[in-house]
Amino acid sequence: MTERAHILRHAGTILVGQLAVMAFGVTDTIVAARYADTALASLSVGSATYISVHVALMGIVQALLPVWAELQGAKQYARVGQSVRQALYIVMLTSSIGMAILLHPDPFLEWAQVPTHLQLEVHDYLTVVAFGLPASLLFRLFGTLNQGLGRPRAVTLVQVVGLLCKVPLSILLVLGVPGVFDPMGLVGCAWATLLVNITMVVFALVLLRVQDYYKPYDFWRRMEAPDFSVLGQFLKLGIPSGLAIGVEVTSFTLMALFIARLGVVASASHQITASMAALLYMAPLSLSIASSARVSYWLGANQFERARKALRNGLALVIVFGSLLSLLLVLFQKEIVLLYTQSPAVAELAAELFYWLACYQIADALQVFCVFALRSYRVTLFPLLTYAITLWGVGLAGGYAVSYGWVRFENITWLQTNSPIAFWQTSSVALVLTVLALFPVLWMHAYRKVR
Repeated sequence: MTERAHILRHAGTILVGQLAVMAFGVTDTIVAARYADTALASLSVGSATYISVHVALMGIVQALLPVWAELQGAKQYARVGQSVRQALYIVMLTSSIGMAILLHPDPFLEWAQVPTHLQLEVHDYLTVVAFGLPASLLFRLFGTLNQGLGRPRAVTLVQVVGLLCKVPLSILLVLGVPGVFDPMGLVGCAWATLLVNITMVVFALVLLRVQDYYKPYDFWRRMEAPDFSVLGQFLKLGIPSGLAIGVEVTSFTLMALFIARLGVVASASHQITASMAALLYMAPLSLSIASSARVSYWLGANQFERARKALRNGLALVIVFGSLLSLLLVLFQKEIVLLYTQSPAVAELAAELFYWLACYQIADALQVFCVFALRSYRVTLFPLLTYAITLWGVGLAGGYAVSYGWVRFENITWLQTNSPIAFWQTSSVALVLTVLALFPVLWMHAYRKVR
């Protein structure tokens, strides 16, 4: 099998799992909307809070992928098992931090000025999902391990099983069964998430126990005492990665809050565009994970030229698929928008936003590839600093300044004020700058660094 085919096969498997996980949130949104408008509003606040915490902590765990891919390439199977047991201490630490934040969300709710009548429901939702956070991070550990070992199929299988459990559970717990089971409302979504996370971890543990493939790694030995030198290396790799994801996520969520001030049409058209952006992001994300695993594998095997070949193949695939998706977006933007809304005003503005989304998508695909590939070379702090400057400074702050007329560029006529388009324009520019900053650093490490 060629390197390109290997990356494609693994990326396709990862993509199916990522889409299944995305469907979790879609299910909750649809079911909560059927229950009550207040439930949907509370879900919007609760899920945004949970995702902000969960994604940042998940990024710390996911950053360990190159570690296990390198050990796999070096055929040091026993060290993989030992490393995974040490990573359990990272899961304990991140779970404790995440639960503490989710169980005490009052400062965030006050800052966001969440209406008082919604706060109780949001509290109940966050309390339940907080206790599901350790299971979720444990499963992310399982997923990262398998992606690093080149076995993403097991992860996708469990994620699809989780989705098959999530849909009926959410419907049953939120809406109830007349005469049999009383509806629980929004907190039913949280209980469904908790139960599904536990179920997925149980499935993962069973696979680790019974599958012959995992026996050489000897995962089931007694846990060693914390090795602080190893844990320090993990955190040095993971914390900047988690913070970088936090910057990326908050730049997206804060954009929605700023655009909401422009009115219903602006907010609705942005929501459609953001939803499509999140969906398109899954393809380059999957390719980047698969490429990073292959690059790290060959680095661990001391096959540096093959690592560069994997890097080039992954980059070519990201460019091809990113360009293809952007082209389809431009060709069928009106048809896609009409799947979301029947409002002429919203459809017209969203269709115009899709042209900028096409530019945004290509740059987004390239930057996520650079970030994941740089992790293979243990470069995590520079992407974090770049994100903070470009995504927050240029994309978010620049979009706010242009849209609300704080800054005017007389010679740049395509920047639009008082419109959500300004945010997508500046965000596209920010991502281009991100690529221009990260790509030379990636190539320098790939071709010049002596490991």
